[in-house]
Amino acid sequence: MFPSKNQWIMFGLFKKDPVKKLEKKYLKLMEEAMEIQRGGDIKAYAQKSAEAEKVAEEIERLKNEKP
Repeated sequence: MFPSKNQWIMFGLFKKDPVKKLEKKYLKLMEEAMEIQRGGDIKAYAQKSAEAEKVAEEIERLKNEKP
């Protein structure tokens, strides 16, 4: 009646890892920040860096949550 343990594992194989997704987002934000800094807009650079830092904090939180 209930699916076996192996069937549950099978469905978990296709589940996206949220940490990997956030790591890609973090790298993209840091690249954007670097380009903004090269353009000389320090205020926008600081904002983009702060956004990237929030993503980095979320990554750490998720990594610490995993068993």
